[in-house]
Amino acid sequence: MIDVAKVRAIDIHTHAEEPCGTHTDDGYDDFQAAMARYFKAPYSHPPTVPETAEYYRKQNIACVIFPVDAERETGFRRYNNEEMAELAAEHNDVLIPFASIDPAKGKAGAREARRLVEHYGIRGFKFHPTMQGFYPNDRSAYVLYEAIAEAGVPALFHTGQTGVGAGMTGGNGMRLKYSNPLYMDDVAVDFPEMPIILAHPSFPWQEEALAVATHKPNVYIDLSGWSPKYFPKILVKYANSLLKHKVLFGSDWPAITPERWLNDFEQLDIKEDVRPLILKENAVKLLGL
Repeated sequence: MIDVAKVRAIDIHTHAEEPCGTHTDDGYDDFQAAMARYFKAPYSHPPTVPETAEYYRKQNIACVIFPVDAERETGFRRYNNEEMAELAAEHNDVLIPFASIDPAKGKAGAREARRLVEHYGIRGFKFHPTMQGFYPNDRSAYVLYEAIAEAGVPALFHTGQTGVGAGMTGGNGMRLKYSNPLYMDDVAVDFPEMPIILAHPSFPWQEEALAVATHKPNVYIDLSGWSPKYFPKILVKYANSLLKHKVLFGSDWPAITPERWLNDFEQLDIKEDVRPLILKENAVKLLGL
């Protein structure tokens, strides 16, 4: 299990990827190549779960890791949640597994969520409204949220613009409108006991994200997907004050490495007593580690 006292940080946002050669029939490799170009990522193909674990172990950082179930919207075969969880369990000194279920799966998705928490040690769930093609406050998603809320684990939602599909024809069919964080206000009202994490600086809706996180006690913000040197001033201001207990370190590995993120974070005007909150302590409390 993770030794919270020894790790230097907890990365709340990393991606699980399948091994090379398993997507030859659905365009997934072209999609990943476009992502790598957008982020100027230092890999020819995304790392596997064991490779990710080894990397984070060397960095002395624990991390939340998850796939994204976007089969219906993208045609990309999803990474089996059970397989990902089993791999994470083999590396549970550094990996904290979240699962991903398309809300369109309805009651079947809710049953899967309950099974994953009970039998596979899943500690939370990842949603990507733009990739999955849904408004987060659509009532059709609520049956799945109910199962997550019953389990008492967090739900992490992509917000704002995305590198997913960036530069591809038509953005690879990805619609940014679904990821406005203001839709999460409804979810926070209707599921007040479910911890909600708004992923990323929410460009171009940063102030909406800050408003929801300030107003709703169960809403947090992770700082993944951007180098800290590009953070809006208002985000830094809130992280230093009103939201200092609700802001979380996230890299967006493998698109952005934690070294790059942490090096740039060192240069950011963050109060010394706030830095450990963002890098580890807020995540420890939120995840119940």
